Amino acid sequence: MNIANLVQMVGGIAWTGLVVLVFIIIGRAARKQGVKGLVSVTIGMLVIALVFSTIGAGLVFIQPEERGVVISAVSPTGYRDDILQPGLRWVIPFLEQVQTYPISRQTYTMSAAPSEGQRSGDDSIRARTKDGQEVFIDSSVIYAIDPAKVIDLHIRWQNRYDEELVRPLVRGIIRDAASQYSIEEIVSSKRDELKEYITSQLRIKLEANDLTLVDFILRDIHFSDEYAAAVEQKQIAEQEALQAQFVVEQKKQEAEQARQVAQGEADAAVIRAEGDAKARVIQAQAEAEALQTIAEVLRDNPDLLTYEYIQKLSPNVQVMFLPSDAPFIFPLPQQGEESTPVPPSQ
Repeated sequence: MNIANLVQMVGGIAWTGLVVLVFIIIGRAARKQGVKGLVSVTIGMLVIALVFSTIGAGLVFIQPEERGVVISAVSPTGYRDDILQPGLRWVIPFLEQVQTYPISRQTYTMSAAPSEGQRSGDDSIRARTKDGQEVFIDSSVIYAIDPAKVIDLHIRWQNRYDEELVRPLVRGIIRDAASQYSIEEIVSSKRDELKEYITSQLRIKLEANDLTLVDFILRDIHFSDEYAAAVEQKQIAEQEALQAQFVVEQKKQEAEQARQVAQGEADAAVIRAEGDAKARVIQAQAEAEALQTIAEVLRDNPDLLTYEYIQKLSPNVQVMFLPSDAPFIFPLPQQGEESTPVPPSQ
């Protein structure tokens, strides 16, 4: 409780006491009882009531978040030119009164939810888009009174600025903005642009009426039931199309994967074939070189072949009986000639 309210309360108590004393005096006088002492007390109470009431009427305490407009009966304009700043202030009792205005931020909400806005029930803003569709927009405006223009606001709007200024301005600007966009643009690609347009227009209009825009909030955009059902069907169709596209892409990836596997197997078969061919070439070259070496050795040592032939007959043979007219069971191969086996004589 500030001192101005305390003084006014004391003055009110004094007036109440004065009334009580008057009734007591009247009662005692009616019963022919003495009232001399009560009259003195009553006069004193009257003086106290007048003093405190006068002081209380002249003292005004302005809160830090407020500014005061002094309405004066002694000023030619009907008000003081200076705004009352926060603190304890003095005005002329009974000839001047103070109207306070908040300079803190205020919010005005218009919403379809019954308990969200300043008005109960559906208070969303109904608008028509460029393509004739009906939309319902929920919004909030955060604003403040310009401290330097409190007197001008009082002269123009008094305490009616929220319902008679802010509300119609917001609704009119939103309807005008919505009419410049199609419904597809509002709900998707140009929603931010719509919000910026409304914010800029609202800032200009409020500043022209002694208010400052802090922020504009585009809370929600909803549609008629018919359009909402159409949008839902469209979204379902788009989802199905995306699903079909996903299946196609998946099949393409599976086909590409199978092709790459087949290509890998074919490449591996080619590599194996090339490896086998190279191995056979190397083996053939090695056999040719071995045969060439053997031929060179036999050319320089012709008896080596006979020796090897005898060695291959049997490693354990020490004595061999032959017919008298056949020196060998088989004739020895002759180098450079085609050998024909001669059967032993009977």
